[in-house]
Formats: sequence, C-alpha cells, structure tokens
Amino acid sequence: MPVARKLGVIARNALDGLEHLVGGLGTAVLAFAAMFGVLITAAACVIGVGLLIAPFTLRVVRAITQRERSRLSRWRPDEDLASPVRLPDSLIQAVRDRDVLRELAWVGCHGSAGFVLGLMGLALPLGAVRDIVFPLYWRLLPESEATGQLSLWTAHDWAGAFAVTGEGLVFLVLSALLIPGMARLQERYGRKLLDAEYADLHLRIAELTATRAAALDAHTAELRRIERSLHDGTQNRLVAVNVLLGAARRALARNSPNVDDVLVRAQDATEQALAELRAVVRSILPPVLIERSLPDALSALAAACPVPCMVDAQLDGRCATSVEATAYFVVAETLTNVAKHSQARSAVVQLFRHRTRLFVTIRDDGRGGADEREGSGIDGIRRRVEAHDGEFTLNSPPGGPTTVRVTLPCG
Repeated sequence: MPVARKLGVIARNALDGLEHLVGGLGTAVLAFAAMFGVLITAAACVIGVGLLIAPFTLRVVRAITQRERSRLSRWRPDEDLASPVRLPDSLIQAVRDRDVLRELAWVGCHGSAGFVLGLMGLALPLGAVRDIVFPLYWRLLPESEATGQLSLWTAHDWAGAFAVTGEGLVFLVLSALLIPGMARLQERYGRKLLDAEYADLHLRIAELTATRAAALDAHTAELRRIERSLHDGTQNRLVAVNVLLGAARRALARNSPNVDDVLVRAQDATEQALAELRAVVRSILPPVLIERSLPDALSALAAACPVPCMVDAQLDGRCATSVEATAYFVVAETLTNVAKHSQARSAVVQLFRHRTRLFVTIRDDGRGGADEREGSGIDGIRRRVEAHDGEFTLNSPPGGPTTVRVTLPCG
C-alpha cells in the first residue's frame, strides 16, 4: 500500500474515532448525571423516599441508554444493538432484571471511564493544534504562559516557539494513533453492557405467538373452505345422483322407456361430482407440485388465467412442499383477483430464491385500489403467508399498477 494511502487511512480512522469519542462525551455527561441520580436514589431508599423516585430514575437511565444504543448502532449499522422490550413493572422485578442491572453498570462505567476517554480524545487533538499554531500568537502571551501543553519548553525566542510546534506535531501523531483505540474501548464496553440479553428472545416469542395464531386461523379458514366446497358442490351432486338412481329403479320397475334418459342424467351428475371433488383435492395440494415443479405449476396457472400472464421463474432445486403449496396458493388467489376485479390487460409473476428466502411477486396493470378489508381474499393470502412466518406486502394505488410481494422462508 502506498504511503499516501496509509496516511489517508490513518487520518480517516482518527477522524472517525474522534467523532465517536466526542459523541460519547455527550452521553457520558448524561451518564455522569444519571450516576449521581442513581446514587442519590439508592441513598434515599434507606428512608423510603427513594422507593418513590426509583421508577423515574430507571426511566431516565433507560432513555439515556437508548440514546447510546442508537449512537453505537449508527456508528456500525451492521451491528445493531438489541433493545430491551420494556421496563419491569415493579421495583423488585427491576432489581432482578439483568438488562436493568447491565444498564446501571454502563451508567457507572460510561459516566466515569467514558467521560475520561471523551475528554482525553478531545483534549489531545485540540492541544496538538494549539501547539502547532503556537508561533502565530506566542508573543501575545506572558512569558510564564508561553509554553506548550506539557510545559516542556518556554518560548523566549522563535526557536522555542517552533520547539513547541514540534511538540504539537508529536501530539498530533499520538492523537492519530491513540484515538481509534480509545474509541474502540469506549464502544466495546458499551456494546457488551447495552446489547439486551433477552430482547431478541422476547420479540421472537411474540412473533411466534402471532404466527401460531395466524396458522390456526389459516387452518380454520381452509377447513371451512373445503367443507363449503364439499357441501355446496360435491354433496349436492351426489344427492342428485342418488335421486336419479332412485328414479331409474322405479322407472325400470314400471318398464318405463325413460330409464335410459334418467341413467344418462345420473352419469352426468356423477362426472360433475368427480370433477368438483378433484378441484377440491387440487386446492389442498395441487398434484402438479408433486409430479413436476413449482414453476411448472405456476405456468399452468398463468395459462389458465383469462388475463394474459407471463411467468418469470428462476428457481434452482425444490423447496419444502408446504412452502411451494403456499406460493401456489398466493399466485392462484392473486390471479383470480386480477381476473375478477383489476380490469388488467396483462400480469407478470416473478419467482426467485435467494439464500434461505423464496420471493414471489405478482404485478398487473389494472385499475388498482385493491384493499384487503373489502373481502377480496387478500386477507386470506396474508394469513396463509404469515402462518409460514413469511412477509406479505400489497401496493395498489388508485389507477394502478397493483403489486403483491411475498417472502417465504425456505431454508
């Protein structure tokens, strides 16, 4: 690496570290004040008054630590700090809460060591700059004060003044070398103490609880749909077949010439019942997903759609059967809505997989204005996707176009 480039990297690291230390100095002042507030509250607890102000003190500490979490997360966006879900409801729970205890430890550490590091980080470059420009103003100073920041030289003449400038250059180099390490030290204990231990777990439990509820709702809705399809379609056809067969037996007993007509009608009703039964079975798990692949199944859906539809599928390998069935359901329901409500001239289905996520996008050039509250089946699509811990977004401004995006875990 060229020397100029090395110097540029050192300078950039030093400036980043200085920015971090100065920002940390601001939160260190707040932590210093909070530290005294905690000590006063703890002392007041001896006479009982502290028990009344302890919740307020803890809220102040939480607000300061949240500010520091935001600052550290902005410095390294790829290493975001987890925040606690909420403060405990009672003081006893707060004393036992590990996140609260770690925040109190950070207040003590940052209010002392962080304050010192911030002051040193600010004093080193400022003192170095003061000494470097010392020849510009040394004659204006009293002789006893015409020294550098370490008072190693007293400037009686120009040689002494430039000696102070040399001292400033040394401190400037030391600042460039020390400040990044000081910033990392200030960051290290902040990340160690403020990264909430159970936040992710609590959030994940809440997400899984909501996902489980969505899965149960989706399962119940699917059972209702199957029951309705069987009751309104197949069952009625079978009842008609039974009635026609009874009529055929009576006609046969009377040697009626209409027996053949009745049997033909019974056969037609049987075929219709079988067709409806196949449709119900396919809606549960389309056979094409088992026999062929998801892109082939989506191509079959697109070919049957009344609106001209193009499928762009870039999928290597197979996903879990439940994931493919959900993706198929999403596309089938969305294309049904496109055909019924959108007045679109064309539609596009895009499918691709990236790492452990399957991405499905359906876009049409219709009139837009789709709203899942209007009962067009969009709410059922959302529930089905969320039941698989996926993500569903709908963008349908008035006038179009309408875009449905679905992300499903498939790792």
